[in-house]
Amino acid sequence: MSMYVGESLVGEGNEIAHIDLMIGSKDGPVGTAFASALATQSSGHTNLLAVLAPNVAVKPSTVMITKVTIKGMKQAVQMFGPAQAAVAKAVADSVASGVIPKDQAENLVIVCGVFIHPAAADDKKIYDFNYAATVDAISSAMKGLPSVQEMLDKKDSAAHPFKGF
Repeated sequence: MSMYVGESLVGEGNEIAHIDLMIGSKDGPVGTAFASALATQSSGHTNLLAVLAPNVAVKPSTVMITKVTIKGMKQAVQMFGPAQAAVAKAVADSVASGVIPKDQAENLVIVCGVFIHPAAADDKKIYDFNYAATVDAISSAMKGLPSVQEMLDKKDSAAHPFKGF
């Protein structure tokens, strides 16, 4: 498999976390997306590496992309602070727990879309919700969840929380 895809929605209120991610080899389509995300920056969409601390980037190397235009320093600090710390810790814990095989960590990359609501205020909730959503999204991606059958079984009963009606 050259690409694993996962997503997760965790939390509530303005601090809700929604993670979309791809995991794949450096020399495949996810590697191309990873390199493009790092090389292509634009106003309000500053992509960044997930690091546990300065000079301690996670493996698999992970680029975080904003899913909402960052419109001020408050949102930027939330992305570069609690959200970045949460994603990095989730990736590291996923390797430590074996969800991402340790022997593949140098060969894989992750492209992780992160949502930060402009009105989010509680950094602890931002961290907690993004950590949980990233762990869930990685696990789902690596396990191929939901299965096609699970998706079909839920297609008529699933309730999207933001469909608007």
